[in-house]
Amino acid sequence: MEELPSGKRIADVVYLPKRKSLLPALVVELKWNKSSGGAIRQIKERNYPTVLEDFGGEIVLVGINYDAKEKSHSCVIERI
Repeated sequence: MEELPSGKRIADVVYLPKRKSLLPALVVELKWNKSSGGAIRQIKERNYPTVLEDFGGEIVLVGINYDAKEKSHSCVIERI
C-alpha cells in the first residue's frame, strides 16, 4: 500500500486501476459517527483528487460513515 501525497494529509483508500483499464479510480474516505456527506466534503477540501489529475480517466469519490449508535452505514458516491 502506498500513500498518495495530496498536500493536505491522505485519503483513507485510493484505488488505481491498471493502465488502459476502463475502470474508474476511487478515492474513499471513512468516517465514524459523523456523516458520509462530510467525508465527501473532506475529500474535496483537502484536494485528494488532484494527485490523480494525470490518471486521465474517471474519478469516483466515496464517503462512508458508520453510526455506532444506530449500528448502520451510510454512503455517498460522486463522480467527477
